[in-house]
Parts: sequence; C-alpha cells; structure tokens
Amino acid sequence: MNYAIQINSSPYHNNAGATAYQFACAALAEGHHILRVFFYHEGIYHALKTNHPPDDETHLTQLWSQLAQDNTLDLLVCISAAQRRGLLHENEALRQGKATSDVAAGFRIGGLGQWLEAVIAADRVLVFG
Repeated sequence: MNYAIQINSSPYHNNAGATAYQFACAALAEGHHILRVFFYHEGIYHALKTNHPPDDETHLTQLWSQLAQDNTLDLLVCISAAQRRGLLHENEALRQGKATSDVAAGFRIGGLGQWLEAVIAADRVLVFG
C-alpha cells in the first residue's frame, strides 16, 4: 500500500504529529511505502531545527529526521506555510541575510504541486491535525 501523509498541527499543540509518526513507523514495519509526508500550516514547526523540547518530552523533529534517514522518506515542508511562519530554507535565509537555514536535517522545502503528485500516486491519503 502506498501512503501520503499530511500533518497540519505543530508538534506541541496536540498529538497529531506523534500519531502520524507512530502510524508511519507501523506502516513501514509492515512493508508499506510512504510516498511523502507533507508538513502544512502549523505542521511546518516539525521541521524547525532549533526545536528543543524538555528532556522528558518526545523530540519529534529528531524522530522524523531519523525515520527519513533510515527509510529514505521524503519529508516535504510547504514553502508558503514555512515562509509565513519564518521557517526559511537555505536560499531564502541567505537572501534575508541569515547565516543558515532553519530547516532540520531530513526535511526539505517544496510546494503544493509536489504534494499533489503524492496524493495522485497514493493508494491512501491520511491527514493528521
């Protein structure tokens, strides 16, 4: 089964991101394929490389980064939603005079067209948050 997953809420607003992560892990463990995980609206905060939750809380940014690395998972962050919230990719950060990107390892910036490609190719689309 091919899945496309969309996450709309921030990692600390509710448990949608954690639930999506658990689903992704379970699906991959069962041999399913995740075409793309799309972080939209407040969900873009999963990709903020400066996320540092307290030691007793789950660090979803690190978990997603590791999952992407281990499974060649495509973690796509909506460019419009990211820019509106100050999350800048490398080129935009340099254009704005910042020394570095805000995007965590394993995540990349993209657009709705790339999300639409995944939706069309997927057997199932799940939206969290």
